[in-house]
Amino acid sequence: MTWYPHRRIRAVPDGLLGPLGLLLCAGLLEAAPRLGLVPAAYLPPLSETAAALADEAAGGAFWSALADTLRGWGYGLAVAAAAGVGLGLVIGGAAPLRRVTASTIEFLRPIPSVALVPLAVLLYGTGQTSTLLLVVYASVWPVLLQVLAGVRDVDPVARDTAAGFRLSWWLRLRHLVWPTTLPFLMTGLRLAASVALILAVTAQLVIGAPGLGREIARAQAANAVDRMYALVVVTGLLGVAVNAGARALERRVLFWHASVRKEAAA
Repeated sequence: MTWYPHRRIRAVPDGLLGPLGLLLCAGLLEAAPRLGLVPAAYLPPLSETAAALADEAAGGAFWSALADTLRGWGYGLAVAAAAGVGLGLVIGGAAPLRRVTASTIEFLRPIPSVALVPLAVLLYGTGQTSTLLLVVYASVWPVLLQVLAGVRDVDPVARDTAAGFRLSWWLRLRHLVWPTTLPFLMTGLRLAASVALILAVTAQLVIGAPGLGREIARAQAANAVDRMYALVVVTGLLGVAVNAGARALERRVLFWHASVRKEAAA
């Protein structure tokens, strides 16, 4: 009888595969330094990292840094979303404007936000405003590009019909452009949410603005390796929570869309 490994894997319920993977990863992180596979001075066992995380959670400085990171992420994402939606609808709705701005967008979009760190520090110092600038610049592009794609995806026949009936700009936006653009927008927001968190932590790490990034840099400078890894784990958990929240919001907003109904049925 031939044995196929994938049959055994499929026997495990899908809901348990994620926790099972986390358990295996946790076991590896605990065993590798204890067995001498990696130096414990550079990668302490997971139990020591968990103990350091518990110590951090008992202090007020940790929660203050977490609040600063969430504040920079939330404000930056909100500004980027508003700017991306507004510019996308305006630029996407006018063909001449799309042609005029296409080269500018393609020039600015690939510039890494980290390259703007000297400019941000020069303009706003090492405070939260510098973090906000970098977060907005990085996360506005997924929203803007997705909105532009959504506006271009409007059915030409429906567009011509609306023009033939002389619908106002507002009615066309509400009943034609917005329903078509919304799925693209939700994808852009989901991508922008993760990018905003990455840049918030990175800006704090590089610039020294208040937040988890600065605490990670301080722990590394003090050679508090277990504390450094504990803070890194917190940023990872934040990323998981942000992605899960964005997907939940996407499913709630797009409950009427075929892709969400198909996912729910599966």
